[in-house]
Amino acid sequence: MTKTIATIVLLCFFNFLVADGRNILSLKNTAPTVDSADGICKSMVDTQHYSCQDHTVTTKDGYILSIIRIGMSAGINEGKTPVLLQHGILSDALTWISDSPDESLGFILADNGLDVWLANVRGTNYSRGHISLSPDDSAYWDWSWDELAAYDLPAMVQYVYGQTGQKLHYVGHSLGTLMALGAFSRGEVVSMVRSAALLCPIAYLGQMPSPLARAAADLFIAEALYWLGLNEFAPGGGPASKLVHDICSNSGIDCSKLDDVITGPNCCLNSSKSYLDDQQPTSTKNMVHLAQMIRQGNIAMYDYGSEDANNKHYGQPTPPEYNMTQIPNDMPLLLSYGGKDLISDVKDVQTLIDELGDRDPSNLALVYREKYSHLDFVHAINAKQVVYNPIMDFFNLH
Repeated sequence: MTKTIATIVLLCFFNFLVADGRNILSLKNTAPTVDSADGICKSMVDTQHYSCQDHTVTTKDGYILSIIRIGMSAGINEGKTPVLLQHGILSDALTWISDSPDESLGFILADNGLDVWLANVRGTNYSRGHISLSPDDSAYWDWSWDELAAYDLPAMVQYVYGQTGQKLHYVGHSLGTLMALGAFSRGEVVSMVRSAALLCPIAYLGQMPSPLARAAADLFIAEALYWLGLNEFAPGGGPASKLVHDICSNSGIDCSKLDDVITGPNCCLNSSKSYLDDQQPTSTKNMVHLAQMIRQGNIAMYDYGSEDANNKHYGQPTPPEYNMTQIPNDMPLLLSYGGKDLISDVKDVQTLIDELGDRDPSNLALVYREKYSHLDFVHAINAKQVVYNPIMDFFNLH
């Protein structure tokens, strides 16, 4: 029974879009087909009467990423301060614009006069391109969040900086916070970033209280699937969803309640909406890496499983660690986290705060919301007042 539960959790783990439990067993990937003519701008931004531009960015390792620029109805806020929004795992740029304009951070920032850019990381439906590889190639999926921090985030920050000629603000949710902290700790892009607002930061996962997620990590289920050749982790279809479907159907476990068990009870979502309609793929290697972080309790690069393999990749027997103390003290950071979040647990967030060391209070803002869980920070109906207004105040200081 323990292995059964662990297998379920692996395939649902970090599925931050399980907001209301409907259609969790769908075997069809409902994310839209990628077409620049019918992409995010046309389907989600133009319909709300905001201006929108599609851009593409190519990373140093060859991935072609989609990045969306939005502004008010009168036009893009050119010349204004830019801000880059980075989604979490199994999600994409729609995170920031899928609710009504007065509830979506992307639109709210545009209304406040910022030059808003929305990122889509590699492997998601709007960023499937590569200069030589196809998503059908196993090599296409040979990456974890190490590469997102080393290649995707720097490429997008550098692009926005080059297009605007200005340092930018950054907002990340969940995995988007891990990408930023990893990059900042290694000196990447810090000279181009004004400040960073980190929603549900997950630099450390060792004290995560979700029992199901911990069971999956402890039993190495993710590694087994990875080495069996499941390179693309696509929760909306394929082997992952079929396995979830079979296990949930045969075990008697109510999988529609996994959102509460895994992410924590979200207090303030719009009950009439489903946040499962746009689940995005990631690499199974990325899921393995996150499971390693839960087991080991540290923030380190991907562990290849043996001293020989790690020596081959890193020139040392263990993976290099990301040192949070290396993030410059003058980098303004806002950490926003919730008391009901079972992914970004308050104890792990406190570990991050401690690791950041002594910083000028004006450069470290903490926003704690006792009733909030993981999805509330990007989809709660009252997030503008509870989360987004403090972000705007923080940006105005910097």
